[in-house]
Amino acid sequence: MFLPNESVGELPALLVLDERGEPKAILPASQMVKVLVPAYVVEDPALAAVVDEQHADRLCQALAGRRVGDCLSGSAAAPPIADPDDTALEVVALMARVRSPLVAVATKDKAGTHLLGVVTASHLLHELLGKAGAASTPTA
Repeated sequence: MFLPNESVGELPALLVLDERGEPKAILPASQMVKVLVPAYVVEDPALAAVVDEQHADRLCQALAGRRVGDCLSGSAAAPPIADPDDTALEVVALMARVRSPLVAVATKDKAGTHLLGVVTASHLLHELLGKAGAASTPTA
């Protein structure tokens, strides 16, 4: 299962790989947004009302020069990994069990973990609900 048509802006999270290309962590979009917001606004949300839109537009500059690893929390858990032979139900169960918006699909052997792709919850739901809708449509 792959995501051929989704752009990064539509993903609920990024899968972060280590230097060997193995899945290391998941960086939720909410964590990326948190990097854009100054710490004083996170601590006191009322201050967000006094920041004008022109200044707010410049907040994206906070990401300039930052590495993805800089945005990871120190307690980032290892990402869930599904086997390429897993069924959709197995992947959904894994997502639900670990409360993850995405799952890495990879093979594992003595040489390490080899990433094949990523499945997002929204993509999987779209596929499953599309099939469920097609199954319930009466045929002539």
